Amino acid sequence: MASESQESPAEVSRRAVLRGAAVSGVALPLLAACGGSSDSSSSASGGSADDPSAQSDGSAGATVPAGDVPEGGGTVVKADNIVVTQPTKGDFKAFTAVCTHQGCLVSEIKDGQIHCPCHGSVFSIQDGSVLGGPAPSPLAEKKVSVSGNQISVT
Repeated sequence: MASESQESPAEVSRRAVLRGAAVSGVALPLLAACGGSSDSSSSASGGSADDPSAQSDGSAGATVPAGDVPEGGGTVVKADNIVVTQPTKGDFKAFTAVCTHQGCLVSEIKDGQIHCPCHGSVFSIQDGSVLGGPAPSPLAEKKVSVSGNQISVT
């Protein structure tokens, strides 16, 4: 009877292989999502074809009420993947809201800095430059024009 409940080495090996394949099928996509890319094939626009920052980034144009952008801070317009800042009174800047590290959207502006929630990258509200974290390059600057109380970003 004891021999009936024991498995031969070939059966154990097959099960181990199947379990490993099942775990790998779940784990590999998760690891790939967190992995960095060493691909340096950037286009002149600052992103590669598969780079999220090269996707829809508000280039069709977005407008934001000037009153929604606090002095010394800013606001994230998620629908257009942009962040609009006002470093000093009346001086408006805009950048892509797509972090240059892993493509997450930045989430908040505080203490004169733009913060990415995913891995802690921090950018300047003045020029989008990297102030800290793993981001390899600054946020791409967008063209800003102000007409009355409306800020237009392209």
